[in-house]
Amino acid sequence: MAQGNNTRRMVRLALMVSLATIIWVVEAALPVPVPVPGAKLGLANAIVLWCVIAFGFRDALMVNLLRVVLGALLTGTFMNVSFFLSLAGGTASVLVMGLLWTTSQRWVSIIGVSLAGAFTHNLAQILTASVLIGHPAILMYLPFLLFFALPTGFFVGLLVSHLGRISLWGEPMVEALRIKTVKGREAVSP
Repeated sequence: MAQGNNTRRMVRLALMVSLATIIWVVEAALPVPVPVPGAKLGLANAIVLWCVIAFGFRDALMVNLLRVVLGALLTGTFMNVSFFLSLAGGTASVLVMGLLWTTSQRWVSIIGVSLAGAFTHNLAQILTASVLIGHPAILMYLPFLLFFALPTGFFVGLLVSHLGRISLWGEPMVEALRIKTVKGREAVSP
């Protein structure tokens, strides 16, 4: 019984990694409609936010890490500057979103969690870039990034909150995909 639940969990997480990676690679290939370098929609972050809500912090962190590594391998950016920026931003945003969701979900909405993740993602990327280039002047670029990041963070939060209302296997999608604990063991709902 426990083996079947673990297999289901791994399959669901693998689907989340695949979906996040595909969205990230497609988004990386699309031209950015704004003249701000580094500004992206960040739609793959919707999958990571979804994982924070449905699977928990640890699994969301794993999905994010695998998405960053696989996306970098597929786009040829593994171990270069953009890889480290993506890794830092994604990891920091998952940490903040996971902390907010687990401690404050009664007071902070999914949109609020997403906005905090978008802000943290950009802040971590700018701080990482400052360390990599060895000069703090790049911090002046943060307001320009946030000008685009906060509306897209709002959109991602709105998207995820609406996805949570879709019915899947006869119950809301968040509940259907959530890994539940039964008597101290992991169990995936059918």
